[in-house]
Formats: sequence, structure tokens, C-alpha cells
Amino acid sequence: MKIYDVIVLGGGASGLMFLNHISKKKSIALVETNERVAKKLKISGGGKCNITNTQVTVDNFDGESKLVSQALQAFSKEKLLDFLQRNRVPLELRKNRYYFCENSSDEIIDVLKKGFKGVDILLNHTISTVQKEKDTFSIQTDKSIFYAKKVIVATGGKSFKSLGASEIGLEIAKSFDIEVKEFSPALVGLTVQKEQFWMRELSGLSCYVHIKVGQKVLEEEMLFAHKGISGPAVLSASLYWKKGLMCIDFLPTKNILSLTNNSKKLVSSVIPLAKRLSKALLKAVDVQDKECKRLTSEDKEKLQLLHNYSFAPAGNFGFTKAEVSRGGVLSDGLDMQTLEAKKVKGLYFIGEVVDVTGELGGYNFQWAFSSATLCAKSMK
Repeated sequence: MKIYDVIVLGGGASGLMFLNHISKKKSIALVETNERVAKKLKISGGGKCNITNTQVTVDNFDGESKLVSQALQAFSKEKLLDFLQRNRVPLELRKNRYYFCENSSDEIIDVLKKGFKGVDILLNHTISTVQKEKDTFSIQTDKSIFYAKKVIVATGGKSFKSLGASEIGLEIAKSFDIEVKEFSPALVGLTVQKEQFWMRELSGLSCYVHIKVGQKVLEEEMLFAHKGISGPAVLSASLYWKKGLMCIDFLPTKNILSLTNNSKKLVSSVIPLAKRLSKALLKAVDVQDKECKRLTSEDKEKLQLLHNYSFAPAGNFGFTKAEVSRGGVLSDGLDMQTLEAKKVKGLYFIGEVVDVTGELGGYNFQWAFSSATLCAKSMK
């Protein structure tokens, strides 16, 4: 029977980047559930894939900062951009922050596929179990059994089930008694309590906000949706919100008291937002829409809540709407220099299956690429 030096489980962002950095002196195979690799990369960012961000630090991730730091040192944003430039992947910078493929996500996928050279690509294999006997792993799929000295688990998270996502990575970890945190939806819209149902009535409207969750402040657009709130600011906020309150500043670049100072105009007219939203906000803070000069001191105190509107979301939109999964294999159980499981020699975990999740804006692909490179470079 053939025993590979390395078998990679999962043909997503982390699995493919791993193949681009591992020495091809080894015998390597890639096992993928789908009929083709990189299906999530293909559709992300509207088909153009938000690859990374102009600013990437450990503060942009929810997870063990030491591990994130190690990975970013191994393959930083600058190294990723250099990798793409050398491979002639044209990039587009949006909002002076987000790097996208200029034409199509196929551009980065085609580059990543260069790592296929010398690798056996095994598609349409649903992984059942991974076991180890002495120094050899056996990978049971619905079609065959494969053997390897080392196994790289790059199976991703639970979101995008339609693209083959599953919890197999956690099941593999648990079968070896490696501690995990169960997956939960992340980068996902939030549902609201009855007191905030007015937000649902504004479905389709958006505005620039600052959202504070704990010590984090997320600055981006918020979208009112049929189920509650969504948009970039909310998706990133959902990463840090577990339960309890969050606060929204609906006018982060203005001062509501300055806007309303002695004006003869209606309050809703001086608030620089869509009229429907302005009126809804006034109702939410219990201020009558009247001439600004008629505002009482009590009214002005209530108006300042527009800079600090506190509420507790009811929940989130669930995995069907989540961009990624929070949770995964706990960092404590991994060697931070290699991402090898401390309990199981030769078993590694990279990408989304690890308990590290980035904010919206290319951070999760950066983590996938960086963790994969850290792992690959550790293998001589």
C-alpha cells in the first residue's frame, strides 16, 4: 500500500496555500469533498474575493494572539501581496482598505493551483474518519482508504454547507481527544428584540456607524434588514458579541447638539440621514420631531442617545447567512510554531478549523494563508 508523506484534508484557501509552500520532495496528496477545489474562494466577495486588508494586526482577530502573531510573521500581508504580485494577480483596492481580485477570484485560484505540481488531487471524497496506528495515519473516505505519515486538517468551518462545509475537522480532533470549541455562526447579521423592531421596518436602508462591543469599536456601514441588522459593521461586531449590550453611534462624524443648535428647522431635517431613518431614530429615543429651537434640555439629553444607542440583540441569522464559523480546535492544544497537535505527532490543523476568526475585510483569508504557510515552513 502507498503511504504518503503528507495528506492535506480540504482544498480551500488554507489547503491550497499549504501546497504552495511545502517541499515537493515529499509525496503529497490532497483530499477534497467537492468535485473541484476552492469553491468558497470562487464565490467570496461577489466572485472577486476580498483577499486581505491594508491594515492587518492581531487586534483584527478573535483568538489566541500569540498564535495569530506567529502566523502573521510567517506570512504577513506584505508577503501575501508580494506572492500575488510575483504571480501577476491584479488587485483592486476598495475603500482604501480592502484588496480584491481585479477581475475574478479565478485569478488567485489559478495561482494557488500551481501548488498542485507533483501532488495527487483526490476529488469527490467525503472523509469519514482519521485514525492512527503506530506512525501511520489512515484516512477513510466514502470511496477508499489513504495512508500518510502526516495529516493536515484544512477542512474549514460549518458555514456554507451548500459548498460542502461540515464539522469533520472537529470530529477528527475529538476522536484524538483534542479539545475544541463547537462552531457557531460568525460575521453574520443580528436579529433584534421587540423593542428594536423599528429597525426591521427600515429594511434596505444603510448608514455609516460606529458599533461598540465590549472594548471593540467597528467603523463601517450598517444595513437594516428584514430580520434585524446586517452590513459590514454589524458582521464584524457579531464576531465579538456573545450576549448582552452593544452600542451604536448613528452620527459618528457629527455632533447632534451642534446640528440642532437654535435652528428653526425640524429635528429630522437637520439630521444628515435618510428622512425615514431620522424619524425612526427620533421615535426610538422618544423625541418629538419639532423645531430645533423648541427642544427642551430633556429632549437634548435624549438626542445624545443617537451617539450611544444601547440594546441587546436577540440572536443572529444563523449558519445559512454566516460568512465564517467561530470556534474550532483550541490553540492551547497546538504547537504555536507548527500548528501540530500536542497530543498527536504528525497531525496538524490550519485555517478556519482552528479557533481563530477574523473580522470582515479579508482577515479570514489572510489567516488561512498565514496559518498554512506557518505550518508548511515547519516541515523540512
